[in-house]
Amino acid sequence: MSQDAQVTFLTQDAYDRLATELEHLSTTGREEIAARIEAAREEGDLRENGGYHAAKDEQGRQEARIRTLQHLLATAEVGDAPESNGIVAPGTVVTAKVAGRELRFLLANRELAADSALSVYSEASPLGAAILGLKEGDTTAYAAPNGREMPVEIVSVETYAGD
Repeated sequence: MSQDAQVTFLTQDAYDRLATELEHLSTTGREEIAARIEAAREEGDLRENGGYHAAKDEQGRQEARIRTLQHLLATAEVGDAPESNGIVAPGTVVTAKVAGRELRFLLANRELAADSALSVYSEASPLGAAILGLKEGDTTAYAAPNGREMPVEIVSVETYAGD
């Protein structure tokens, strides 16, 4: 895989859950939405048929989710959470002071922690990109979406245990 391709860390459980979702959406999900579209089409004039347009919109969202899952599963690195060793890496739980407020979050794809109470920040987010590779005690800053410079101090880095 090229250096530029983004690899997403997933536990085996998360990978299996997403693969099951993809299988369902690609088979039964497509059949169900096609049946709904056909039933709505039979109601007559499509220009003013709310059920038809809603089903077509749902079909578009479903196909987008299928593409997302296909890409995610194809580029995923599956295994146990990486040992933190006190260094911020994808799949680690980070406690950081961000603009003076302490945050505890998982640095990963949100799909990894679907059943977790932890907040999740992508390693591609402004915060995630700014802290990758930092160690406990390191400080940095990043530009928030509103343009403000946000100071960050890494308080601790832990191995993700699926909490």
